[in-house]
Amino acid sequence: MSIDFILPDIGEGIVECELVEWLVKEGETVVEDQPIADVMTDKALVQIPAMHTGVIDKLFYKQGEIAKVHEPLFSMVPAGDDVGSEAKETVSDVQVEVKAKQTEEKISSNVIVENETQVIEQRSTNGKAVASPAVRRVARELDVNISEVAGSGKKGRVYKEDVVSFEQGGNSASVQSLEPATRTEPIRGIKAVMAKAMVNSVSTIPHFTYCEEIDMTELISLRKELKEATIVKDMAKQDIKLTMMPFFMKAMSLALKEFPIINSQVNEDCTELTYFNDHNIGMAVDSKVGLLVPNVKQVQNKSILDLATDITRLTTDARSGRVQSADLKGGTITISNIGAIGGTVATPIINKPEAAIVALGKLQTLPRFNEQGDVEARSIMQVSWSGDHRIIDGGSIARFCNLWKSFLEKPTNMLVHMS
Repeated sequence: MSIDFILPDIGEGIVECELVEWLVKEGETVVEDQPIADVMTDKALVQIPAMHTGVIDKLFYKQGEIAKVHEPLFSMVPAGDDVGSEAKETVSDVQVEVKAKQTEEKISSNVIVENETQVIEQRSTNGKAVASPAVRRVARELDVNISEVAGSGKKGRVYKEDVVSFEQGGNSASVQSLEPATRTEPIRGIKAVMAKAMVNSVSTIPHFTYCEEIDMTELISLRKELKEATIVKDMAKQDIKLTMMPFFMKAMSLALKEFPIINSQVNEDCTELTYFNDHNIGMAVDSKVGLLVPNVKQVQNKSILDLATDITRLTTDARSGRVQSADLKGGTITISNIGAIGGTVATPIINKPEAAIVALGKLQTLPRFNEQGDVEARSIMQVSWSGDHRIIDGGSIARFCNLWKSFLEKPTNMLVHMS
């Protein structure tokens, strides 16, 4: 007997989600908890598992369509004695497919990690194209069977250019001339939420932007020394990275103690101001489903190494689009590391209802005069602050930035201010 899987209420007021990708097909035997589909809400990418071992009977939506909460997503025939034995025989194949899916989530649209190519090759030999959800969407829009497209990437990975070239009957070299072709797609999910939030922020918050440069030379040297410490090496074995972000966050938290106005929020009609004791510092992450801003809770109570652990976890979750809802809530101030991609100066938009945000520019080796008047090479980073000018004046954000800067330029200063 066929039973329907009813799309559950995911919470947060979500009533629908986009069917990003089916991970199975009708008639396929699956095992309990095997991933069946990826769906995207306006919060994150969610994977739907099988509730039983059995055979997929019907898929109710096509990829790219909007699935409704409390309505059937797919149906399946639970395994009986005869079906159960068949399912048992395919467990090893299923495990390969699940592992391959997990591997693909770790890979950007154009990069393949070397030590994962063996799993990806298994997907290719199973007859399924290796491609990101975005590339698969392009294939659907062009009515191209992606499994017929010869991928130009390593181990046959299919890129957008391969799909366009296949549809036009040409080769990858001709893709550039085809790029102006027009296509329209709805703005959904996290991108839609970001668009509304940014418009709301700009239209209701008078932004004040302040730029400064920070000499990162000593901090870079300190980080290099710390990476040789045994405890940091042990963390690295667990894929926990000591990046510069923990230092930015800890220095910011110390500065917030002296300037609590920067860690406050104003109510909608600007009649009340709330000061937060906790420093929940968000970091903008360029994920595969759009911009996500998870935040590290209670930075004021954590060490540099504690922050490194939290930041690694949040970054990994966010880049895969599977960050927990709780990690996206409760932020009090935000750091945007735009310099990791490129650019030096920005005008960041405040993550409402927060009162301030900073954009970190790329690190540059530039000539600067030392105290003796000699020119030497220094590691310089431009930073750009935006503050809510209803409650933060120029002098406050400048003094706050100066204190934050002093901690970063002279890391030993942080020791004096740590309680």
